[in-house]
Amino acid sequence: MLESQKLKNMQNMKCYAYIIAGVVFQTIIILVFALTVMRIKTPSVRLTSVTVQNLVYNTTGSPAFSMNLIAEIAVKNKNFGHFRFDNSTTNVTYGDMIVGDGDIIKGRANARKTKRFNVTIDISSIGITDSEILSNELKSGI
Repeated sequence: MLESQKLKNMQNMKCYAYIIAGVVFQTIIILVFALTVMRIKTPSVRLTSVTVQNLVYNTTGSPAFSMNLIAEIAVKNKNFGHFRFDNSTTNVTYGDMIVGDGDIIKGRANARKTKRFNVTIDISSIGITDSEILSNELKSGI
């Protein structure tokens, strides 16, 4: 009976060893998968195209300009899950001054896809204080 008890203990030890080896193997597989495939990546945001509409400028007297820009923005989601973004604002600056802004509405880029949308930006030179530099740039075509 002592021999059968030893045999049963050896079988139990083998069973425990197989269970532990299986758990360690599964843990390694999960870690490799999590660290390579499921790594969270920052989505990229790109300005793909800009269309100018209603451009009006004046180079004589008080220099001024106004226009509407339609900007196509692409959000490329590199992750395996969707990416949500909230309402936001985009700005256009002249020097250090904001001359236009547009609203980006909230949206969602699906997993491993690119979400494209248009933003309309109204631009005006109202509030630019250095009119001499603005006049020179408008006259030169900049």
